[in-house]
Amino acid sequence: MDVDEARQIRSSAELKVGDEIEAWHNGKLFHRGPVTQTVTGVDLFWILDARTGTRRLIDAEALVILRPAGPGPAKTPSRAAVNTSAHASTQSHMPLFQAPSMAG
Repeated sequence: MDVDEARQIRSSAELKVGDEIEAWHNGKLFHRGPVTQTVTGVDLFWILDARTGTRRLIDAEALVILRPAGPGPAKTPSRAAVNTSAHASTQSHMPLFQAPSMAG
């Protein structure tokens, strides 16, 4: 079994609040942080993005979701774990979902 497959999360039902995750797309790390809320019925979950400090809505079907590797250099997910469809490779590298502003 590939190391990435052992770390891969295929459904938000595998997660609980507080779990650390990494969200990858096209071999690039987009988001990393702890799970703050899950919505298992539609396979979505929220994280607190470690880089920006903002909440991010993560779609487990649109991204490769991994549990972080142990100590050592970060490893890019193998091509087998990444969606390589023609449509996915032409998409922008912008975040797929972002929490609405709570300005009030």
